Amino acid sequence: MISVRSQDGGLVVAGRGAWTAHFAGALEQEVDAALAAHARPATVEIDLAGVERMDTFGALLLERLRRTWQTSGVVPRVTGLAPKYAELVEEISRTGQEPPPPKRRTEELLERIGHTMVDVGKDAMALLNFVGATVAATWRMILRPKSFRFTSMVNQLDQVGFRAVPIIMLITFLIGAILAQQGLFYFRRFGAEIYVVDLVGVLVLRELGVLIVAIMIAGRSGSAYTAELGAMCMQEEVDALSVMGFDPVEVLVVPRILALIIALPLLTFIGSMSAIFGGLLAAWSYGGITPDVFIERLKYAIDLDQFEVGMYKAPFMAFVIGIVACLEGLRVGGSAESLGRHTTAAVVKAIFLVIVMDGLFAMFFASIDL
Repeated sequence: MISVRSQDGGLVVAGRGAWTAHFAGALEQEVDAALAAHARPATVEIDLAGVERMDTFGALLLERLRRTWQTSGVVPRVTGLAPKYAELVEEISRTGQEPPPPKRRTEELLERIGHTMVDVGKDAMALLNFVGATVAATWRMILRPKSFRFTSMVNQLDQVGFRAVPIIMLITFLIGAILAQQGLFYFRRFGAEIYVVDLVGVLVLRELGVLIVAIMIAGRSGSAYTAELGAMCMQEEVDALSVMGFDPVEVLVVPRILALIIALPLLTFIGSMSAIFGGLLAAWSYGGITPDVFIERLKYAIDLDQFEVGMYKAPFMAFVIGIVACLEGLRVGGSAESLGRHTTAAVVKAIFLVIVMDGLFAMFFASIDL
């Protein structure tokens, strides 16, 4: 296969036989031995006149010999190579030698922006189509009330509504207390501690109450919806419903969204009351504002409109959270990675749309002086 001899102070490596993958084991052993025994020769000649056959493996082996000795400062000279193998050897010699293509940062940035815009457009169209499918399924259930799965809705109402009350009360209580404490810290500089009641009342009832609850529900219940429906898609249960003649949107989506639309306003009310109670305790303990003074000032600072503004937003936010969560759940593929990716996407998109919707409502109510 390979023989090594000294000639005129240099090294001659003569190849013979077949340099093919069939003799890979023996060839690699002989090459390793030659490289180990002659690590730094003065000159190297690789004579391939005796090589009868050569494939890609043989060409790679030759290139390995050349590059190993080149790193030692010796440029081997290849002789006796059959013309029919010259193109193969030349092609292998260029492997790994091509300079990397220049990075076109501007083009790459524009390409990423373009792909992102296309993906956003596809998501918007999918969301719009899913809203239409949900409205159509709801209308069919209105026309055929017996097809409505009331038990399923009640079960979902228990999962996303009643079982969420403790965590909603705790978080909103802490937020109300922190809001009052920070407000007192700054209002005290101007001797206006009493205005912390206005701050807590208006912000909680009008903005923060519904926003915080909606964000928490998007993270808690929205992710649960996506995971549940995604697991059903992975186990082909959704396909089974379609095969049996049931509409998956009517069976799986509508009860969940209706439960969320009912639960979120109730949780918003509970969360707002809890936040105001937290603000009351913080104002009493940190600012010396007694509960009776706090309540009297609260009656003066807020009216029914402030409460209604916050409650008007809740059903719309619930609808958006439910639509996004169910859509992402039904788009899950057959892998756990897909389930995790769509669950994350559902939470992120729902929170983003909730905040955008809150801003749109704020502009709308400001335009009508409400």
